[in-house]
Amino acid sequence: MKSILLSIAVVLICAASPIKGYEVGDTAADFKLKNVDGKMVAMADFKTAKGYIIIFDCNTCPYSKAYSDRIIALNKKYASEGFPVIAINSNDAAQSSGDSYEEMVRVAKQKGYDFPYLVDDAQSVAKSFGATNTPHVFVLTKELKVAYIGAIDDSARNADDVTKKYVETVVDELLAGKKPSVTKTKAIGCGIKWKSA
Repeated sequence: MKSILLSIAVVLICAASPIKGYEVGDTAADFKLKNVDGKMVAMADFKTAKGYIIIFDCNTCPYSKAYSDRIIALNKKYASEGFPVIAINSNDAAQSSGDSYEEMVRVAKQKGYDFPYLVDDAQSVAKSFGATNTPHVFVLTKELKVAYIGAIDDSARNADDVTKKYVETVVDELLAGKKPSVTKTKAIGCGIKWKSA
């Protein structure tokens, strides 16, 4: 009986272990996902990009809602510099109906998103990146090398309390030809709603 309980405990621990994704320095694989305008989008579509700000996000998480204006501002500041924002929603809409594709279209229109907001229905992109939270940021170079993983800044709730702008610092350093001074921070947010196996 003891060995059976131990086996069950090991299985449960393994099932709950974090997804192994990219580490800083790894080369990410490109993806092709459906945007809220119905078109398929890949990183390769951005011909003049110097890098990418990939943000795993959603409609429903309070942290995502708190960051939405800051995400819009990141794209406004950096898309013209060659670092576009690409937002990806990997939540299982069966568990979170507010994250359905139709709701993504509505939110993107309501908020005036001027960047792709892609649906990762199979959750394969989130798994390959190792994304766990919303929002969870991966800054990539032009060569798709992972330069930074983590939070947008150091204030998950209130933009007025920000003292460290992690993503801005990293992108500014990359644009200046420097190595990022910070490469990893803890992504604070809601856990991605994974489909049940």
